[in-house]
Amino acid sequence: MAQKSEKPTLESAMARVSEIVSEMEDGDLPLETLIVRYEEGVGLVKFCQEKLDAAEKRIQIISRDARGALGLNDFEEADA
Repeated sequence: MAQKSEKPTLESAMARVSEIVSEMEDGDLPLETLIVRYEEGVGLVKFCQEKLDAAEKRIQIISRDARGALGLNDFEEADA
């Protein structure tokens, strides 16, 4: 993971969460280490959610109305 003074990227934070989950699933960590990893993971998940929320807000489609005026429309997900 990135150094403590640097903010991680979304990708590096997600990769670290995956590492933490793997470590915890192995079942070999002592309780205190599990708690520390859990706290780290919760913080990273919160960071990732904030980054994704911010990205969603930024994804907007610029459109023109009939008179040519610019407008912003929220990005809408296609139903899967």
